[in-house]
This record gives sequence, structure tokens and C-alpha cells, in this order.
Amino acid sequence: MNIQRLKEIREDKDLYQKNVAEIINVTQQQYNKYELGINSIPIEKLDKLATYYNTSIDYLVGRTNEKKPYPKK
Repeated sequence: MNIQRLKEIREDKDLYQKNVAEIINVTQQQYNKYELGINSIPIEKLDKLATYYNTSIDYLVGRTNEKKPYPKK
């Protein structure tokens, strides 16, 4: 997983770790571990992040460089 991307997208939105942690309902300490790559992010948290940032999970985890979310069916 591209953990650097989590930090970059958060900083692009001028957010602190605490802000994002509240959005996905975890502690700031837990979110910090996600950004550092210490803990894996559960899929439901990735889904919330992708929705919040209006991007795809694939972008968040580094599988694509395309920021746009996939079209809805």
C-alpha cells in the first residue's frame, strides 16, 4: 500500500490527522499508525476515505495514479 499517498491527500486538503481520524471514526493515534504503515487500514475505513476525498480506493492504495473515482453503475 502507498502509505505516502494518505499523507499527501490529507495535506492537500489542509487537514490534520485528528480531522481525518474523526471522519473515519478512529483515534488520531490509530490513524497515525495507518499513515506510517504500522497497521493496515480496514476496507470500510478505506471506503470512507475514498468517499470523503472523492477518489477511488485504488488511488489511495497506489494501484492507480488517476484521482477521479470510478463512474457509478
